[in-house]
Amino acid sequence: MDKAEAKREIERLAKEIDYHNDLYYQQSKSEISDYEFDQLLSKLITLEEEHPEFKAADSPTQRVGGTITKSFDTVVHRYPMLSLSNTYSEEELRDFDGRVTKLLDTSEYEYLCELKFDGVAISLTYENGLLTRAVTRGDGTKGDDITANARTIRSLPLKIAKDDLPSIFEVRGEVFMPRSVFSNLNKSRAENGEELLANPRNTASGTLKMQDSSIVASRKLDCFLYSLMGEDLEYPTHQASIKKLEDWGFNVSPTYQACNTIDEVLTYISSWEIKRQELPLDTDGIVIKVNRLDQQEELGFTAKSPRWAIAFKYKAENALTRLNSVTYQVGRTGAITPVAELEPVLLAGTTVKRASLHNANEIERLDLHHGDSVYVEKGGEIIPKVTGVDDTQRKQDAQPIRYIAKCPACGTPLIRIEGEAVHYCPNSQNCPPQVQGRIEHFISRNAMNIESLGPETIKGLLSNGLIQNAADLYKLTFEQLNGLKLEVENQATGEVKSRSLKEKSAQNIIDSIERSKSMPFANVLFGLGIRYVGRTVAEKLTEHFQTIECLKEASHEALIEAPEIGDRIAESVIDYFSSEDNLTITASLGTYGLKLAVEETKNQPASDALDGKSFVVSGVFENYGRDDLKALVKSHGGKIVSSVSAKLDFLLAGNKMGPAKLEKAEKLDIRILSIEEFESMISHND
Repeated sequence: MDKAEAKREIERLAKEIDYHNDLYYQQSKSEISDYEFDQLLSKLITLEEEHPEFKAADSPTQRVGGTITKSFDTVVHRYPMLSLSNTYSEEELRDFDGRVTKLLDTSEYEYLCELKFDGVAISLTYENGLLTRAVTRGDGTKGDDITANARTIRSLPLKIAKDDLPSIFEVRGEVFMPRSVFSNLNKSRAENGEELLANPRNTASGTLKMQDSSIVASRKLDCFLYSLMGEDLEYPTHQASIKKLEDWGFNVSPTYQACNTIDEVLTYISSWEIKRQELPLDTDGIVIKVNRLDQQEELGFTAKSPRWAIAFKYKAENALTRLNSVTYQVGRTGAITPVAELEPVLLAGTTVKRASLHNANEIERLDLHHGDSVYVEKGGEIIPKVTGVDDTQRKQDAQPIRYIAKCPACGTPLIRIEGEAVHYCPNSQNCPPQVQGRIEHFISRNAMNIESLGPETIKGLLSNGLIQNAADLYKLTFEQLNGLKLEVENQATGEVKSRSLKEKSAQNIIDSIERSKSMPFANVLFGLGIRYVGRTVAEKLTEHFQTIECLKEASHEALIEAPEIGDRIAESVIDYFSSEDNLTITASLGTYGLKLAVEETKNQPASDALDGKSFVVSGVFENYGRDDLKALVKSHGGKIVSSVSAKLDFLLAGNKMGPAKLEKAEKLDIRILSIEEFESMISHND
């Protein structure tokens, strides 16, 4: 494919992907499968990597991420993002209505009611139809520039092709993480032995400030828009401007409604109190705004908030029930999680029997006693949480809950790492729940994907002494599995029944174990279950270190040189490979044929212009992500290294690069390249 053909194909693919994005996110329709969509996107990514000069600023591949942002620029808002006054009562809402009537000196006005989404406020600037800047609310007068991360949100238009667009305008909205995405993320973290995230709102906020936009893209954030601002906008009402946003392709929640009186507002509030639970995101109230924009201007602002709007907040739904006991669960990493066993109570449409107590600090904060009457609240967590105690109902002889000192599964004294709230069982090799949990994690879909091998079968293999760790799975034979006696517990009744593994199931397990040997190195590393090493971190580590041997020998300093690897992950990796048992397991996996190194790609290089030359890529680049540049270096025969040394040929330097690397490169007399010089080195091969 020559350059002209590549340019046409890139434009065609971008147009087709934009069409399907609009169809899916704006019209809730789909003409192709997710797989077919991903194939289109993958093809476009490949072409843009081969021909970066044709990669447009509004390319759909911007949503995949890849930009690394070490720090976020502070931006002053053109229009301050003020907070709203809050109320929880009908009386205060009627007082607000009375003030509006008095200040306008008329009752000829209406309100527009919108659901108050529990997300992160964001301001988006569009110039000539292109998204040019995304900024967080910050302190209301200035916020952080998170444009690269915002571009990964698929429901946000990167480019708008409409004839009636102002040359520049601002849109405001709420970025959120859908409940289903949050739930799946926490389940994945639980499987990885990672600390669970508190709620969707905090997770969305933290995600928007991540340095690696590819991780942001994987978090599947969404955004509802609710405000249009700019110079010379000729829309008489807030509702008219919202409808214009809908017409331009923005994702506007269809839940807004115009109300002529405060009584209609109260009816709207009442109608959504229960119905809002059906929405894909958390909400905590209703925003009420005077609809006409000229009346908004007349009402003006106080020092902190507009006089023409108010937020009605719903009270969090909770229930009071009895604490029957506290049980303790042991995770695969040894983390101990206390759980409140409750007298069943109806809450938000479901019967709640158990609630999270998080850790020892929380039990102490609540001052929990045996038999207490406790308040249970449903938030964004996987299970509800205990939020308080009604100590007026506490019996005089009630004894306080004391956190356990020994593992409930194996009796080993618990440890608590300084600075952490969680207790751990250190008996990692012989504590039954940890051993079983690690093997279950190893066979999971995102690790080795060994199908047909479930928890009951693993328990049977362990109890019969056929396996002791994940590596032992590769020693299993059909004869050992065929007819294996298993005990299966009925979750509803607690009844335990015996059954035997059938011939077909046994063969399916053997076949699946054999297939798993083809899984890439990143899956194997993730499957090892190193604390804090989730799927994305495993990919970063394998890409950076290439082999298990290099990773095992890496120092703390070398580990934190890898993208997105901090002190905690580095310490965990070093701790894992300091164990003789773990070293034996990884060595065994290699003996059985699992991939413990990144396989070299067989793509045809773009040229040999950089053949044999080594590069360090550092800093922030205007038109490239660092991963894009690393791919370019490799495609022209160069190699990427992680640190500056005397053997380095070039330091490709962007904005805001670390001063230590720059100083070291200058001291060693290493050539420092600008992006223009780098492009010149490879341009004669285009």
